[in-house]
Amino acid sequence: MIHAERWIADYCARSTRADVLCPADDGSADPAWAAMFAELATVASDDLGHIRERVQRHAVDIGTGFRIADEPDERPWPVSPVPLLIEAGEWAGIERGVIQRAALMETVIADLYGAGKLVADGHIPAALVTGSPFFLRPMVGLDPPGGRHLDFIAIDLGRGPSGEWRVLADHLRAPAGAGYALENRIAVSRTLGGLQDRLNVQRHAPFFAAFRAGIAAMCKRTDPRIGLLTPGRFNPSYPEQAHLARYLGLLLVEGADLAALEDKVYVRTIGGLKRIDALWRRLDPRLLDPLAFDTHSQIGVPGLIDAYAAGNVVLSNAPGSAVLEAPAFSAFLPQLAKSLLGEDLLLPNIATWWCGQDGARAQVEANFDRLLIGPAFHSRPLGMTGAPTAGADITGEDRTRLLADMANRPQDYVGQELVQLSTMPVVVGDELVPRPFTLRVFAARNGDGEWTVLPGGFARIGEHPDARAAVMGEGIWSADVCIYGAEPVAPVSLLTAADSLQVRRNPGTLPSRVADNFYWLGRYLERGEALLGAIRVMLGNSIDVDGGAVLSPTTVGKLVGLIVGAGSAPHPPSLRRADLTALARTAMEDERWQSILTLNRHAREIGEGSRDRLSADMVRLLEAPFPTHRGMLERAGSLQRRYAAIAGLSAEHMGRTAAWRFHDLGRRIERAMAMTRAIRLFGMPGASPDDLSVLLDLADSQISYRQRYPTGIARVPVMDLVALDPGNPRSLAFSAERIATRLAELPVLSDDEMAEPQQAQATGLQAIVMTATAAELDAETLGDIERRLGAVSDALARRYFLQGAEPLRTSGLTLA
Repeated sequence: MIHAERWIADYCARSTRADVLCPADDGSADPAWAAMFAELATVASDDLGHIRERVQRHAVDIGTGFRIADEPDERPWPVSPVPLLIEAGEWAGIERGVIQRAALMETVIADLYGAGKLVADGHIPAALVTGSPFFLRPMVGLDPPGGRHLDFIAIDLGRGPSGEWRVLADHLRAPAGAGYALENRIAVSRTLGGLQDRLNVQRHAPFFAAFRAGIAAMCKRTDPRIGLLTPGRFNPSYPEQAHLARYLGLLLVEGADLAALEDKVYVRTIGGLKRIDALWRRLDPRLLDPLAFDTHSQIGVPGLIDAYAAGNVVLSNAPGSAVLEAPAFSAFLPQLAKSLLGEDLLLPNIATWWCGQDGARAQVEANFDRLLIGPAFHSRPLGMTGAPTAGADITGEDRTRLLADMANRPQDYVGQELVQLSTMPVVVGDELVPRPFTLRVFAARNGDGEWTVLPGGFARIGEHPDARAAVMGEGIWSADVCIYGAEPVAPVSLLTAADSLQVRRNPGTLPSRVADNFYWLGRYLERGEALLGAIRVMLGNSIDVDGGAVLSPTTVGKLVGLIVGAGSAPHPPSLRRADLTALARTAMEDERWQSILTLNRHAREIGEGSRDRLSADMVRLLEAPFPTHRGMLERAGSLQRRYAAIAGLSAEHMGRTAAWRFHDLGRRIERAMAMTRAIRLFGMPGASPDDLSVLLDLADSQISYRQRYPTGIARVPVMDLVALDPGNPRSLAFSAERIATRLAELPVLSDDEMAEPQQAQATGLQAIVMTATAAELDAETLGDIERRLGAVSDALARRYFLQGAEPLRTSGLTLA
């Protein structure tokens, strides 16, 4: 408690009355905050930096991340260890205001796409609607399934210096952040485990359960299949989307996973086309259907809007609802509330003037230096060079250009009051400092169609002390938001109850795209491991400390041919030490070739796009930076240990689901192909002892061979071990058996119990390997085995990895 009291005293001494921790005139702290810091002190002792690192580590363990546009790699999600506390009575007022606003926006959107009375009667200028890029004319006159346009919204709030809350922005198009609010809560709860009992913090689970029930209630089928439609892994909030899909039990799908047929929507799965009833979309509505909206869209679903119009698929939120997201609409919502609801907004907007009206434009020009100048529809007008900016900060040529464009196209601009924000504590270094914050709140429909509000949301915290919202921007930290009160909170969770009798072993539908990704994840990892093995053998056995050859030049030449033949590097000019070292460096880290770095990047990209099905440990290993050890062998050794860790996770920690079977198939097919090539190079009649030793190294079978044959190395025993021994996990026989077994475990389309092409190909392959003998195994047979492996891969891909419109043409696909 001594540390907590000192932290609070030091903090309140440097904060202002606008701070949430010290709002009283005497600078004293709210008792709830004192309790929170007491809990913090039990964990952190006197080291605030330690607690910051601890909560951040929990966020990383959860897999929380985000991406900034044009950046290739994700960033860790920045979580503050200090949550924002809001008392339940104050929160109830925010909740009422959010529900009122949601109801108002639903009424306005329904009119804009329906009767159009608000425009006809002059409540809303026609140019504000038809001039907005978010207004989708094809949606006019379409009644959304379930009878409502909005199901999930987000609202950004700012707390003023005197404690009042005001709306800064509305998010209706594809509201992001609920997953981050959930992840913030998990990270902070793992750090401050006693906070729930100290403050009776309201839980998030009931809100998400209500939202899931709300979408299901709009579907025609009693047991609907619901998906989260994502733009893919390059979307800035893709990790959040994957986390939400996993938490809510939704199918994470991309546009390529879906097909519209006879006014219904199906997901392409390894078991055929499966009906999907609802999509919580995180895709820009203009990209949803190239037949209805943007014809250039390559991530949408042709025919999706026809299915929507027929009432056979629910889209949440309805396309076109983002028309009210435009900042210009904020100028009209206060009056619309009076006209449509007969009451003032409980959560007022920041004052806004749309320059498309002469009077408002004159007001903006007269008060230019006291307002925030920004775009009316989010799209940046020609006169602006960046984000919305305080008018006083726009000078020189920038000011001249903006005023000229505002005179030419005034409808593209708004003026808004500059908002001063309250501050909250954040840990910087090893001390608490006040920083401005905004709060994002989420509301969703429940199973009865009524609005419910997530108790909390997440706070975004500015980097600098400047309390103007325009300066803070998107913020640099996030914080959990805890709604506390005197009443105990029931321990509600979406996790399975301890006394639940429901049992399920089926992990759910596997889209064809995901199966394809897992198959190629296995192949890329195995290909990288095989290439690394060849490089390590070449570096470790062909060059000693003095540069002298240990292996014969012929064997070294074959190793070089194996690496070059894989497309990993150009052929070196000679077999001298410097040229072999250069070859190894290229094969390891030159992205112009199929190097290990390139293969790792492919695997990492698949891992980033499969967060809903891979553990956080697996994703971290796939995303780990390429080693930078000084020596090539040290780098190779580090990579080898990483490959071993990934293989161990996939073998011992992944459930034996269909996704894992495709991953294992990829590994086995790639391994068998690599072994056939290695055996043809190093194991044919006339092979030297050096050749055979390299073959054992490539098959990771040196120890096994020495245990069986301690007297020396011979070709036929080596061939039997690496090619035909069913107990050697590196042998062709082992891989052939596993390939046949995995394919037999996958779903088939017909009920006649006849083998499908991929199964028949695998059976033929296994028969050839099983009937071969080590003494008679020749290059021709090995070539036939390699061709058959390719045929199995092709047949598997054609059957399960359905591309383009193929699932609509293939006979026998079930529509479930």
